[in-house]
Amino acid sequence: MLRTISLFLFIGLISCNQTSSNEGENTASDKVLELKYATGFAIDYFDGYKIVEVKRPYMNAKTSFKYILVSDESKVPVSLQNERLIQVPIKSIVCTSTTHIPLLDYLNESDKLIGFPTTDYISSGKMRARIDEGLVKDLGVDSDINLEELISLDPDMIMAYTIGGDYGQFNKMEQLGVPAILNAEYLEEHPLGRAEWLKFMAAFFNKEAMADSIFTEIEEKYNSLKSISNKATERPTILSGVVYGDTWYMPGGKNYASTIMRDAGGDYLWASDSTSGFLELSFEAVYDKALDADYWIGVASFETLQAIEEADNRYADFAAFKNKKVYTYNARKGAKGGSEFLELGYLRPDLILADLIKILYPNQIPEHELYFHKQLE
Repeated sequence: MLRTISLFLFIGLISCNQTSSNEGENTASDKVLELKYATGFAIDYFDGYKIVEVKRPYMNAKTSFKYILVSDESKVPVSLQNERLIQVPIKSIVCTSTTHIPLLDYLNESDKLIGFPTTDYISSGKMRARIDEGLVKDLGVDSDINLEELISLDPDMIMAYTIGGDYGQFNKMEQLGVPAILNAEYLEEHPLGRAEWLKFMAAFFNKEAMADSIFTEIEEKYNSLKSISNKATERPTILSGVVYGDTWYMPGGKNYASTIMRDAGGDYLWASDSTSGFLELSFEAVYDKALDADYWIGVASFETLQAIEEADNRYADFAAFKNKKVYTYNARKGAKGGSEFLELGYLRPDLILADLIKILYPNQIPEHELYFHKQLE
């Protein structure tokens, strides 16, 4: 499913041709998974099985979800036999968010995806090739997945997510024999915390060691870029988001998008806000505070300055608009129009950061060319 809850996301490619699908798998001695930034899940290792806990499966959740990943069922204690048991490594999976797709690609497990709701949203070249070959079944609209088609695929699991805690559809899937695993990556506040959910996906393929290596490379690139922007003596002011209906939506001060803008050396005008989700403001409130902002980054689906002005002529009053310092994150789209930014963004915050530094401080990384962002004309 195309995740639209983010107005500000981004990503890039990290050498997706890493090793063969068997390389990087854990050995019996791998008993600890280090999580540096992610707070939403944990993995405990035991002889013959491991317990994966999603600590906050959705916003305001009161309970966590646990999954028992089994390599030797004879060693699973009786006390866990009634929990969700999943034989690993899994051989097939259905995913429900485009953000799950790069996790499979980077782990060299693209061939395990056999179903997805509305496959047109997928941008990944590897996955589009599989879709074109008829190897990935389109399961209809994500909020109403075709259960008959799902059951006919007989996947080892479905990786799902829920925004408001509605588990009804997933209960039906589990009653029909398909384990539903909740991925709550979107709740992580730190950009690298979201990227670290690569290790969550890896646990189902016994590839935690491989995932850890990939993540370390992303982390190092991110922190290296951050050290460059930290040298800036002046911080350009930034406005983000657009109006939907009567409401201007933009990242809250604790939202991961705000963190990336800060790490890029920008002064996001709502950075002091304590909201981790998205702010819902009036046009007038934004107008009063951000009229003179230096940059406007993240304008949803708008593709030209003219289109922005036609939507509301007051947009043209902003200094960033007048100075043509307005940037979209939708420079790249998949073969069917899906947003590469919204698909890859959670996994590659280092490339978001590189784009933003290039926008704010063009001379700091002269070799970098904007990947997901482009300036509107």
